[in-house]
Amino acid sequence: MSAFLLAKAVSLCALLPGEQPHSGRVLFLVGLGLVLGMRHSTDADHVVALSTIVTRQRSIAHAALIGCLWGLGHTITVFLVGCLIILFHVQIPIRLGLLMEFSVAVMLVLLGILNLTGLLPYLSRRFATAPEPAGVSLSEVEEAGYSPLRSSLTQLGVFHTLRPLFIGLVHGLAGSAAVALLVLATIQDPVWAAVYLVIFGVGTMLGMVLMTTLFAIPLRYGSTRFHRWTDSLGWISGGISLCFGLFLMYHLGFVDGLFTTHPQWTPQ
Repeated sequence: MSAFLLAKAVSLCALLPGEQPHSGRVLFLVGLGLVLGMRHSTDADHVVALSTIVTRQRSIAHAALIGCLWGLGHTITVFLVGCLIILFHVQIPIRLGLLMEFSVAVMLVLLGILNLTGLLPYLSRRFATAPEPAGVSLSEVEEAGYSPLRSSLTQLGVFHTLRPLFIGLVHGLAGSAAVALLVLATIQDPVWAAVYLVIFGVGTMLGMVLMTTLFAIPLRYGSTRFHRWTDSLGWISGGISLCFGLFLMYHLGFVDGLFTTHPQWTPQ
């Protein structure tokens, strides 16, 4: 949190009118958004959720694509909620803010249960990979309009494509209000504030891609020699996700007061 406040103070100084050339302020804004977006991707709930997604993924390229989809969903939510706050000055009620964060805890519990019960591997096998057409040459594929991205999404399958995107959409609810309020207090121009949200989202996507890639590398090259150990990571990540989600549900529900008569919520 201290690093976050420090970045806010630095950005306040950098965005004062007349202090430095416009291009310099723009470059600083871009750099700050990317750095803080990448830092935001390392939040505990993000790391736990990502670990449940990629522990059974053996392809580095597919793991990176999953991280990109997760970051895209997160960016969409942060941008939409942030624009409501910045452009239209929408006030988020305390209980709604707690409920937005509570949805993340529910998602973590669900991911943990799916991993521990074996339903997640079943769904992965059932919906993961689309069958490849037999007897189709590379030139025919190119003529049909296939791109490398489309090919990767096809190989990834519907389940592995929509799952990280949906999880990212939900996780974006938890930090969207805090990000928007920080931007609103730092950048007075609403257009530049909205632009910053996009840059912040790109930084988050880059951070997610980096993390999922780092997760996938040892799984990819250790799966043949340590098959039992890599399989057990799915159970471990599921247990951590379940426990962390239950802890967040208790904290948000009773300590922060979502289920009591005196709720308290500070966007962070």
